[in-house]
Amino acid sequence: MKRRLKSGNALCHSVQYLLSSSLLSKNIKIKIYGTLILSVILYGSETWSLTLRQERKLRVFENRVLRRIFGSKRDEITGEWIELHNEELNDLKSSPNAIRVIKSRRMRWTGHVARMGERRGAYRVLAGKAEEKR
Repeated sequence: MKRRLKSGNALCHSVQYLLSSSLLSKNIKIKIYGTLILSVILYGSETWSLTLRQERKLRVFENRVLRRIFGSKRDEITGEWIELHNEELNDLKSSPNAIRVIKSRRMRWTGHVARMGERRGAYRVLAGKAEEKR
């Protein structure tokens, strides 16, 4: 997972000019995030067993990218620029967060493996029937 985050971070830096551009709408920036960055980060995530620390790292990365997309907002009363809170970021983004996507992909992969034949290695591991030495 550390390698996936590094790749996602490198991709995020390479498209930084798009994410911080005022010419593109927020919806297009979210689509860029979902199709480019999120797909690179979540490649192979069906087989991950996430710890709480890894989930936190994913949330931190996702919030950092979303803050770059949405930017700061101006307080109506004081006129100062303030950063958005995590809940506000999640409300602005309509799609589910990365951890929910990973969990749904993992469930879909488990169903796929459960329908495999008994001779397949992934099925034997899932069913607990790995009897060979290998």
